[in-house]
Amino acid sequence: MAKPVAETVARHLVATGQLIDEDPAEALAHALAARRLASRIAAVREAVGLAAYHAGEWQTAIAELRTYHRMSGLQSHLAVLADCERALGRPERAIDLFRGADREKLDQAVATELLIVAAGARGDLGQKDAAVAMLQVPELTSETAEPWTARLRYAYADALLAVGRRDEAREWFSRAADVDTEGETDAAERLLELDGVVIEGDEEDEESAEAIASGPGAPGAVPARPDADLASDTESTDADADEDEGEDDEDDEDDEDDDQDDQDEAAVAAVPSDDLTDDELTDDEADNVATGTRGDDSGAATGGGEPTASGESGTAQR
Repeated sequence: MAKPVAETVARHLVATGQLIDEDPAEALAHALAARRLASRIAAVREAVGLAAYHAGEWQTAIAELRTYHRMSGLQSHLAVLADCERALGRPERAIDLFRGADREKLDQAVATELLIVAAGARGDLGQKDAAVAMLQVPELTSETAEPWTARLRYAYADALLAVGRRDEAREWFSRAADVDTEGETDAAERLLELDGVVIEGDEEDEESAEAIASGPGAPGAVPARPDADLASDTESTDADADEDEGEDDEDDEDDEDDDQDDQDEAAVAAVPSDDLTDDELTDDEADNVATGTRGDDSGAATGGGEPTASGESGTAQR
């Protein structure tokens, strides 16, 4: 790319980052403008995918983030992909993404968000006990609060409430509220609701917070940020501008990239969507559902033990 083109792409990426939370539609427009000029740059495809996700353009988000993963070799947005599948009414595909992920290679935050989304997908399929079992992981009772701890505990409390375990749900909403210093969930409001306290005039705020905390496929439900700062993307884009590949070569490569993009989107649409049943639970999930296993303060799952009080993360789920 010529340097003026590279600078234009960089400005569009910066605008995308600045607008993605406040005006997702405008952010997506900037990201698409950048893609028209630099479709072969992985960070541009990532920006389009994340902006599309925040704007509720689920199919576009899936196609772009899959392309980004293919180009970069990373798997950093699996939770976003899974949440998009839920939003499109395909929870079984979200569970397939969770099952197929190499969780040992995933960042802990990504792995936790993917778990929350998959548990929400179990709930979508009516497998509410399985959703509870999936969320009984050591990180649930960790004494060290991570950025995703509040969201994990909130999702667990929501799952408990869905199966009628009201007292336990109240405890875990309380534990989520204790570590939710950034107000990412509405755990405190849910706690008051369970106690019969109604705060007038907060209905709209509560609905918004609940959607961000755990609603299936709510725009921006899963915390989704680029793998690298936009400033770094700008510097690399300017550096790339010094390489002159020739207009003919670029035209050929653009055509090849567009063809590949069409194939990616077709492949996404063609993925089979067989429904999952309780018989298809993983061995660990089936054992937990059968024995009523629950998380304890040591972080390990033990049969029948009641969690005791001690004291985060957006898709995750509903």
